This record gives sequence, structure tokens and C-alpha cells, in this order.
Amino acid sequence: MRVVSLVPSVTETLLAWGITPVAVTRYCEQPGLAAVGGTKDPDVAAIVALGPDLVVVNDEENRREDADALRAEGLTLHVTSVHSVADVAPCLAALAAAVAASPMAPAVRFVSPQGDEAHRRRAGATARRAFVPIWRRPWMTMNADTYGSSVLAALGVVNVFGPDPDRYPTVTLDAAADHRPDVVLAPSEPYPFRARHVEELRAVAPHVRLVDGQDLFWWGVRTPAALERLAQSIAE
Repeated sequence: MRVVSLVPSVTETLLAWGITPVAVTRYCEQPGLAAVGGTKDPDVAAIVALGPDLVVVNDEENRREDADALRAEGLTLHVTSVHSVADVAPCLAALAAAVAASPMAPAVRFVSPQGDEAHRRRAGATARRAFVPIWRRPWMTMNADTYGSSVLAALGVVNVFGPDPDRYPTVTLDAAADHRPDVVLAPSEPYPFRARHVEELRAVAPHVRLVDGQDLFWWGVRTPAALERLAQSIAE
């Protein structure tokens, strides 16, 4: 099957299953594979020219107008939708069926929405309440209706902006500090937070942890190990 993946998490998962896409996005971090634009600006003509059997997209990472353009060209799309840890296993099962992945058992591992008790004890002992900046200038974070927040919940960590009505609210560091988080978890993406940002973020909470943004935001075959790594990183 000739598959084009426009979702970095899907690309990683397909490769783990032994399925090499004929093309991916430039954000999939696979320089050995052909790139057909980004997640928000795919080259529709280039994708059509490849004659794929299936194009995999995501309801949040990709734009509806690009999906409609691909369908208008007669291409078959498989739409993934993952907003929580609980969505991972069924999404992977549907994806495996769509691409005829076999064997499926090692790839589709159940992950409890409550996470693993050992993970919760390890991470929650250090960070009961966390502020997670996802952008800087302006400062932005996420609410509970996001995959990243569900990952924190699986680790026993409360996202202090979980109740916010906006999925990705614009905030200030003063407002974040007012929520009294125990820790700031600064991910490596989408904004590349680094050691030079730690002192600035200490205005929100005395403890700042730099964490792997892919483990926090990429879902798929990485999810079980990602939970383990994040729990360890937060606890350290």
C-alpha cells in the first residue's frame, strides 16, 4: 500500500509497524523520505502525482480545506482523531486496519486513561499542579480538552489551566503564578523551551522542568514509553 502521512505521530507509528510512507511532512523528522510540505500547507499537486492508495490526516493538525482538496482529486483519506490518552488505542487499531498492518498486537498497546499507578506516584509526588507553556510571545498554554493535558492527568498531574474555556488560551506569567502551580513543565515543542528560559519561568513556580515535547504531544506507538519517560523527567 502506498501511504502518504501528513501527521508526524502517524509517520512514526507507521515506520514502527514496518510500513514506509511514500511521502511525509517536513515536520515528521524523516529526512530520508520525500516531503510534501507541512502539516498546514501540504503540496496537494505533489501528493496527487504520487498516486497514493491512502492519505492519513488528523482532525486537528491538518486543515479541512486541504483534506477537501485531496478528496476532490479522488484520493482516499483516513482521518485520525486523538484528544486524550484514552483515544490512542482505538485510533491505532483503526489505523492498523486502514493500512493492513500486521501483526497488530505489539503496535496497539492499551494505555489506561488513568495511567499506571507507579507513574502517578512518581510524577505526582513532585508535581501535583503544573503550568505548561506551549508558546512564548505571547505566552500560551492548553486546557483539559487536549492530548497533552490528558497525558498529565494520566500521570496524576493537574493542569492548572484545565478549566479554561479556550483550548489554547493566551495567558501571562502573572496569571499563571496566580494559579499556584507546584511546577512549570516547559516542553521542547511547539516552542523550543531551553535552559535559558528557566529563570524567566521561575516567576511562575520555583520548580521548572524541561520535558520532551514529543513525549507530551505526540501520540501513537510511543505513548506507553512516553508516559514512563515523562514520569521520570518530572520526578527528577
